[in-house]
Amino acid sequence: MSTLALSSPIRAHGAAYWTGWTISGLVIAFMLLDAVMKVLAVPLVLDASAALGFDDPSTVRGIGIVLLAATLLYAAPRTAFLGALLLTAYLGGAVATHVRAGNPLVTHTLFGVYLGVFVWGGLYLREPWLRALLPLRGRAIA
Repeated sequence: MSTLALSSPIRAHGAAYWTGWTISGLVIAFMLLDAVMKVLAVPLVLDASAALGFDDPSTVRGIGIVLLAATLLYAAPRTAFLGALLLTAYLGGAVATHVRAGNPLVTHTLFGVYLGVFVWGGLYLREPWLRALLPLRGRAIA
């Protein structure tokens, strides 16, 4: 049985790697679009945010800046893990906001959970060290 050092710069460029980058790329594109629309204070976004309790445009811009920073960290390979953690925290706040607003569970409230699965799934597929740290199969506990 071989071990994989967490600091080793292994870069596998197989199907898992490219699938992971495809998933991550879609997440990055979606999050960048959302962040830019918040930072630019697009009227449609301001209206939707006001319906969720965020009435002040400066608050929406601040949320957009946080999202933009987390997404850029996720997009850069060296800081992708930190970016994934920050995006998970951001998405947790989105889920809590939708719960508080009483929005539908499957379509609105859990959307942040779905995105989080894609954030971590993409990172898991493109980073061999993460797959070694968290293998999907293991020994059964007797």
